[in-house]
Amino acid sequence: MDLLNAIVALTNFVIIPAVAYGSQLALGALGVTLIYGILRFSNFAHGDTMAFGTMGVILATWWLQSLGVSLGPLPTALLALPFGIAVCAALVLATDRVVYRFYRAQRVKPVILVIVSMGVMFVYNGLTRFVIGPGDQNFGDGARFVISALDFRAMTGLQEGLAIRTSQAITLVTALVVVAILFWFLNRTRTGKSMRAYSDNEDLALLSGINPERVVLVTWLIVAALATVAGTLYGLDKSFKPFTYFQLLLPIFASAIVGGLGSPVGAIAGGFIIAFSEVTITYAWKKVLVYLLPESLEPDGLVQLLAVDYKFAVSFVILVVVLLIRPTGLFRGKAV
Repeated sequence: MDLLNAIVALTNFVIIPAVAYGSQLALGALGVTLIYGILRFSNFAHGDTMAFGTMGVILATWWLQSLGVSLGPLPTALLALPFGIAVCAALVLATDRVVYRFYRAQRVKPVILVIVSMGVMFVYNGLTRFVIGPGDQNFGDGARFVISALDFRAMTGLQEGLAIRTSQAITLVTALVVVAILFWFLNRTRTGKSMRAYSDNEDLALLSGINPERVVLVTWLIVAALATVAGTLYGLDKSFKPFTYFQLLLPIFASAIVGGLGSPVGAIAGGFIIAFSEVTITYAWKKVLVYLLPESLEPDGLVQLLAVDYKFAVSFVILVVVLLIRPTGLFRGKAV
């Protein structure tokens, strides 16, 4: 029975949160890796792009809620997602037309575009804070749990309870659907194949008659959709605060680089590697060890390697190690 309780505690506090968080990071990292692979620069504004798209979803959610519209047990934010994606797409396309297109025409070095994206990042961040404010915003509604810890204890008779939040279940299902659609699009459609060809060899793709402006347009639309979905799922699961999305840039880039920058499969794998690393290193293992060890060996402290406040340090260390040992990442993306 103690073993079962330990497994339930591990699942409840490590596996389920890490899978949900990993799905969110994977979607964010996919946006970063598409920009790097196709437009050939590291987009430092991606975290704040997620924040802006999520802000659009929140505003639309509040409007729908004021009209009495809901999805019952599911969050109303799912209905507001198309509006948030449209707002985010309009922003990134306007930014590309006003800012990035000029530098592409000049064929500047990628490092120049990186610096430009940092300026865009600050503009996005200020715009988001100006519209919705700098504080936490609540926009989740519907049923809170798919299964609560109390119900699980009643069903199983175990001391430990297993709780699965609705936001966690939605995150996993949505991530699977979005990733499946994205891979189908990239591998099965004419536009997706054009994007891949443009990423592999720009000059050869242009000689083949591929329209570069169309590739850029579709790339930004996909990135806007991925950023908005990832940001909304993170906001539903945790909370929405503009500065939090700025901080998310580190684990998102770490995910993309660990998996292989420019590799969509690597972005997904990297997201889960970073998520499980952060959660396991910052988790207090006392609860699990109490069930597994004899009473004489039970730990007195929390058995926590790092406090939760330092979870982004885990991403940073992993990022540095990968850059030193294997710059192309696990799936051999483009060298950083």
